[in-house]
Amino acid sequence: MRLRASLFDMDGLLLDSEILWHKAELEIFGSLGVPLAVEVGRSTKGMFVNEVVSYWFAQYPWAGPTTDEVVEQLLERVGDLVETEGRLLPGARGALDLASERGPVAIASSTPLALINRCLAHFELLDRFASIHSAELEPYGKPHPGVFLSAANSLGVAAPECLVVEDSAAGVLAARAARMCVVAVPTFEDRSEPEFALADLVLTSLEDLTPEWLDERFA
Repeated sequence: MRLRASLFDMDGLLLDSEILWHKAELEIFGSLGVPLAVEVGRSTKGMFVNEVVSYWFAQYPWAGPTTDEVVEQLLERVGDLVETEGRLLPGARGALDLASERGPVAIASSTPLALINRCLAHFELLDRFASIHSAELEPYGKPHPGVFLSAANSLGVAAPECLVVEDSAAGVLAARAARMCVVAVPTFEDRSEPEFALADLVLTSLEDLTPEWLDERFA
């Protein structure tokens, strides 16, 4: 089946925001007595922000702000960091250009919708997407395929006709569960995770996505 649309993740794929999430978590959880390791990456990568807060609260319960308040603190801090320190990752605009030339493009991210919109607006990318979907509106997050299926439905495209571009192992599993074609762009540290072997194509950078590869698969 030929492809007709593309679904992009956001954090860690289009934006260098994973490191900013880690920085925000170090600041906020650190102030609450949670001993996160500075040199270790995010063990909670791909989880909903409320799941992350609940996860750390269960291990290191704190007094003071509620978990809902900590969620809001994190979202606000990440947004501030994106606007002051964030950058688009290499090849992000070019990959969006290539995908948009071949069909509609949507965002399908685990990030809350308000923060997705804030980040995309900062980089003047909001008008690049036919629809924007957050897994916060789904019963389950990645690796459940719900957010990808909702994004495909919003574009009027069958799931097997969609290309997913992802950086996380959970995202690859979600796309495969939705029966979608997958391009994975893992970080160097994550490349050894076995889930990436399920992708149709694994790239070092979005700069390596070629029109020839896309033309072989799109209608």
